Amino acid sequence: MIGQTLGHYRIIEKIGAGGMGVVYRARDERLERDVALKVLPSGTVADEAARKRFRKEALALSQLNHPNIETVHDFDMQEGTDFLVMELIPGVSLDERLAAELLREKEIAHLGTQLAEALAAAHGQGVVHRDLKPGNLRVTPDGRLKVLDFGLAVLLQPASQTASTRSITETSAVAGTLPYMPPEQLLAEKVDARSDIWAAGAVLYEMASGQRPFREEVAVRLVDAILHQAPMPPRKVNARISPELERIILKCLEKDPENRYQSAKELAVDLRRLGLPTSAATMPSRLPRSRRWSLAVVGALAALLAVLVGLNVGELRDAVWSRVSGRAKPARIESLAVLPLENLARDPSQDYFADGMTEALIAALARIGALRVISRTSVMQYRGAKKPLPQIAKELGVDAVIEGSVLREGDQVRIAVQLIHGPTDRHLWANSYQRELRSILTLQSEVARAIADEIKVKLTPQEQARLASARPVNPEVYESYLRGRYDLDRRSAEAARQALRHFEHALGIDPTHAPSYAALADAYMVLGTGFIAAQPATEARPKGKVAAMKALEIDPGLAEAHAALGATYLCYDWDWAAAEAELRRATELNARYAPPHQWYALLYSAMGRFDDALAAARRAQEFDPLAPSASVYTPRVLYYARRYDQAREALGKVLDLDPDFILAHFWLGRCFVAQSVRERAISELRTAVNLSGRGPVMLAALAHGYAVTGQGAEARKLLGELNELSKQRYVPSYNIAEVYAGLGERDRAFEWLEKALVERTDLLIWLKVDPVWDGLRPDARFQNLLRRIGLPL
Repeated sequence: MIGQTLGHYRIIEKIGAGGMGVVYRARDERLERDVALKVLPSGTVADEAARKRFRKEALALSQLNHPNIETVHDFDMQEGTDFLVMELIPGVSLDERLAAELLREKEIAHLGTQLAEALAAAHGQGVVHRDLKPGNLRVTPDGRLKVLDFGLAVLLQPASQTASTRSITETSAVAGTLPYMPPEQLLAEKVDARSDIWAAGAVLYEMASGQRPFREEVAVRLVDAILHQAPMPPRKVNARISPELERIILKCLEKDPENRYQSAKELAVDLRRLGLPTSAATMPSRLPRSRRWSLAVVGALAALLAVLVGLNVGELRDAVWSRVSGRAKPARIESLAVLPLENLARDPSQDYFADGMTEALIAALARIGALRVISRTSVMQYRGAKKPLPQIAKELGVDAVIEGSVLREGDQVRIAVQLIHGPTDRHLWANSYQRELRSILTLQSEVARAIADEIKVKLTPQEQARLASARPVNPEVYESYLRGRYDLDRRSAEAARQALRHFEHALGIDPTHAPSYAALADAYMVLGTGFIAAQPATEARPKGKVAAMKALEIDPGLAEAHAALGATYLCYDWDWAAAEAELRRATELNARYAPPHQWYALLYSAMGRFDDALAAARRAQEFDPLAPSASVYTPRVLYYARRYDQAREALGKVLDLDPDFILAHFWLGRCFVAQSVRERAISELRTAVNLSGRGPVMLAALAHGYAVTGQGAEARKLLGELNELSKQRYVPSYNIAEVYAGLGERDRAFEWLEKALVERTDLLIWLKVDPVWDGLRPDARFQNLLRRIGLPL
């Protein structure tokens, strides 16, 4: 298959083969990166029903976002060939590594911890590997272990009530590799997370001893040994390993799953401890005189250090700290991220409350001008993640992280938080707080002040006053507000309508709750935006404007309300000066709040001020570095600036974060249309159409793409679909106009643009800069349109 293309993957070379297929290195022509492409054996996916099941499992596996798990990018079929597309990982397989050398215990602990953490992440998503073995583990050049080939993994299913023992003949058909299969898998009994722990124990045994725990070569004897015999203690094979490592391995290999580690997290904890330096508590009680003298000196220095800390003798204190501790004093904390607080109620219906507390703490800290705080949309991606904290801190570019938990019981709320130095994973501070729900705002401010005090951030008098000004809140009002914010974050039309109901309920109880008015304005903004096309702007935007202004009547210092009002001035009123003034005020009140910077990027782009727009987009991404919605603003500005290659490069990075992000495919397709790269343009826009469920904005973009690439018949077919769709839901006239523009029918394009003007769609602000309209620009009617929406000619 070398040189052939499957989908948009060009096969380069064969790199492996196994029972689940042949693996090739391939080139992803769309994102211009190398991937591992596994061609499944013929008959693996027997029919369409099996293909749907496999696709469902592949989708579940693609959600496993962990540094020690191979990422699944895609599953597809072409001309009867089914294939998986996965991350291409450099390095050697663990079986190749073990064939070359016997590992030291420290390295066994290091690799074993990574394996256990990967399994914990997968098990947390309901996925069991079922085929762990050294050949499915890869060690990268920098020492990272990656778990490969979840091709045999299945979603956890309820245990069968009639499971029976299979014969040895039947066992040969059981998924997995025999020497690493646990007893219950051989017996076709329930397979769960503990089955992977048994296989992990077999791998650890081989890492520690250089041989498998059961070495019989004949299948029948091997099965009997796994079912009935105890493995030889690994220290009898390799006396250099510790009793603790032997205990860990043998606990994994218990025949009865109830006697093994009950979770991969437990295994990870023991392996992590094994890799730590020997504790001082294990030192002999009687030490040589020289050692006792050394300890006395250290004790005296520690006492001196304590005195200096108490006296706060600046540079001298820091110098003594460095000399005694052997490391530099931690750098000053100027940036942090609040990771999603854990919901200790264990009730999914209370997730909105934990997320609301996380967002509130972020908002409180973000008001401190001297501190850079990462936006919630970026940190929420780490909910349930098992990544090491130093890695999370590095990915977010922060000095420290805050993690913790929240528990609501009746009208009582308890929050526990801890501050951790990112690069070193060193705990700096921890505390817990409990208040009545009506005092929740006071609680949030108290936590924020405590964190600010701990990291020595200087608060301005205004910041101190704001943190001290929290007032009691009606619990029912606050709960409705949190539920609404939770729904609104899903950024869909139906979720926004549900959010509206929650905010209106809150305001029905307390008409003075300014945050609910600001959130109400955001909900109307979502419903009125042209990209979502839920309803005409004339129905939604005026209501949002009234809500934003009401919020500011109650609380003039609410940055969220100023941002919402600025967006309305920009997208509905086309009052460019007023929009800029409101966005400026929002950033003055909360410089770290990403949305005003995003709106600034759109404002400046629409006016053709691309350098200013890029600066604003990059500031927005600085505060929200991992959110695809924030990262698409920079390539969008580059598209309007006609810097298509740079836009495509940036969009490729966005798709690395989220391969199914609709807007990234949309803008990538737009770039290819502008560059007349026909096939790539249509491919990307088709993807956007499919991901959107054939939404009108994406359909119109594809129709325009067909039109300008000489496929007028296809464009008109989609134009007919849009007209039919308009009988069922709102389709922006702007989108119909762009199809006619692509077809070169100027009069029809202007006819529909006039209708768009009546609808006051926000999409009109791009007339000046969007290449879509290049064919209309010489027409006097186009210049007239620009004047009517206040854009400079």
